[in-house]
Amino acid sequence: MRRTSNRCDRNHILVSFATICLLLSNAIYAKNHKRPSLLILISCGSSNNVKHESDDGVDDKSTSVKAEIQDPSLPSDIPYMTARIFQSQSTYQFPLQNSTSRTLLRLHFYPSSYPNFNISNSYFSVVAGGVTLLNNFSASLAAEALSQAYFIKEYYLAPSQFPTLHLTFKPSDNSFAFINGIELISMPPLFDTDPTLAGSIGPGDDFDTAVAIPIQSNNMETMFRLNVGGQYIAPANDSGGLMRSWYDDSLYIYGAADGVAVQANTTIRYKGLPSYIAPLDLYSTYRSMGPFVDVNKNSNLSWVFHVDPNFMYLLRFHWCDSEMTKPNQRVFDIFINNKIAASQVDLYAWTGSIATPTIRDYVVQVKNKTDDSQLLQVALHPTDKTKAEYADVLLNGLEIFKLSDNANSNLA
Repeated sequence: MRRTSNRCDRNHILVSFATICLLLSNAIYAKNHKRPSLLILISCGSSNNVKHESDDGVDDKSTSVKAEIQDPSLPSDIPYMTARIFQSQSTYQFPLQNSTSRTLLRLHFYPSSYPNFNISNSYFSVVAGGVTLLNNFSASLAAEALSQAYFIKEYYLAPSQFPTLHLTFKPSDNSFAFINGIELISMPPLFDTDPTLAGSIGPGDDFDTAVAIPIQSNNMETMFRLNVGGQYIAPANDSGGLMRSWYDDSLYIYGAADGVAVQANTTIRYKGLPSYIAPLDLYSTYRSMGPFVDVNKNSNLSWVFHVDPNFMYLLRFHWCDSEMTKPNQRVFDIFINNKIAASQVDLYAWTGSIATPTIRDYVVQVKNKTDDSQLLQVALHPTDKTKAEYADVLLNGLEIFKLSDNANSNLA
């Protein structure tokens, strides 16, 4: 890889691709489809994985450090036990494969104790390809809020016309930035159809001021990814070589009606759905309301999430009904923040067969009107309009993504 000259007052970290350390075993890809065309996995601060050079005579003030404490919750030493610390603006440069594919970017943070650096004093911004991902960000405060020793920030970057992705870390005044691990993965076409606006099919539509950028060109941040009614699915068991984590949904269920977690009683196959959309394990479990018809008719199955206000959010629903064998057996409505996203959802009628995975995307705007507006609520409710055989709902998986602002340049 050639280094390009840059006269700006900033430092550059050039990645030595010949010595990249894989964070996970190659067995992941042998098991779950071929390796993506672009796969860059870096353990930052490790001398075996990063070639650290100054640029055009500018002193490089970044530092490679090792964590003094290994929290027992860490899944592995790599990439969390080493970090690169930046005391001035610095940039990684990564080659991109083509101009038509998204890039999946993950940033790994372990805000632990590092020699000569007080991690609570670390505030910084991160910009990728001109898009602000984090602004005056404290990884220490984020970990405290999450009650986690480490965490991952995940982004889907829109296709770029440039052959190189610049990932810039900029410390706030009198502070420093740091990073433990970086992943870049070329993306299959996960998002190629514009979603439906929640509230656009019923009364009470207040999206007159909302402008949705076409989803194909939108930058996105993963906020939640849930295996509804099932257990945690580890990156090694994800599909398409994308190494996603799918979490248990029970922490987000709202109200006393938490439904029933069900294991499919038949073999699940993709049946035309691209395998990279989600692992089959996701479609093999689901959550429904249970057998109490009178209770179900007067209640919802709901989840609540804390989100940042003044952004649009894309919600991807994953379904696979392994029980119903004909139309109008289980029919329900979907509400997002009390707005109708879809009415009379009949999964068998949609797919034409039993045990057939399918997905639907919807978007909603979260405004900063009240404290409640910073909550994103999803509710499924049985409808009686079609006189369906059962009063019940079903959901297998749910993903929530923050969309960048109308200028498509900010996710912070």
